[in-house]
Amino acid sequence: MLRFESAGQTHIGRRPHNEDSYCVLPELGLYVVADGLGGQEGGEVASRCVVDTFAGLGQRWEREHEAAWPEVADPRRTREENLLAACSQLAQANLRAQRVGRLAEMASTVVALAVGRDGAAVVHVGDSRLYRLRGGQLESLTRDHSFIEELRDVGMEPPGGASNWRHLITRALGTDNAEPTLQRLHAQPGDVFLLCSDGLYEPLGLEGLTRRLCLSSAREVCDALVADAFEAGGKDNITAVVLRVADA
Repeated sequence: MLRFESAGQTHIGRRPHNEDSYCVLPELGLYVVADGLGGQEGGEVASRCVVDTFAGLGQRWEREHEAAWPEVADPRRTREENLLAACSQLAQANLRAQRVGRLAEMASTVVALAVGRDGAAVVHVGDSRLYRLRGGQLESLTRDHSFIEELRDVGMEPPGGASNWRHLITRALGTDNAEPTLQRLHAQPGDVFLLCSDGLYEPLGLEGLTRRLCLSSAREVCDALVADAFEAGGKDNITAVVLRVADA
């Protein structure tokens, strides 16, 4: 039996509006970060719609189980995988229904972690990421849906260097290309998971993230990471959700 300690934090950074949203729902084993696109109002609405959809369906699912899902559960998937797949599908439908008028261009990335009786799973669309610190080693468990990564898939590097293209993503909820990537995970005591927007990981890099993830509590980690990213000159919105795993 595992025990989870969690916390979340967001900061407007040096932007006029915060287009990031997150939720930490330990009673559901559900953790979500979304980074909105499409301008000030559109980005805020999009990320909040995604997070509210994940949280709302998670709560319904806890009460009603499979009766709450918008699609038939896949028997090849775990409980957590089916939940994240259903949440992603519903978030896409909700965003598409609201893309009218001044919100016509809105979209959002998402990264979501579910932990429960069948283990853990992650789903993501876009360039918000899930990292895991295990045995002192930090690795990204998600691979960005981005122009840079698509070039690297065919053995090429972006023209002019990666920094010129780092914000060009190829998938986002609300757009025509919103296919999520869903993965099953294994959590063990000592693991630290970090869900975050690009406003956190870009200014800090692996070294800056690793240094703070070794702190003793999830709340300390969140607060320190967000403060570090801002002090490092991060201009984007900054969001972190941290989950520490221990023996019960």
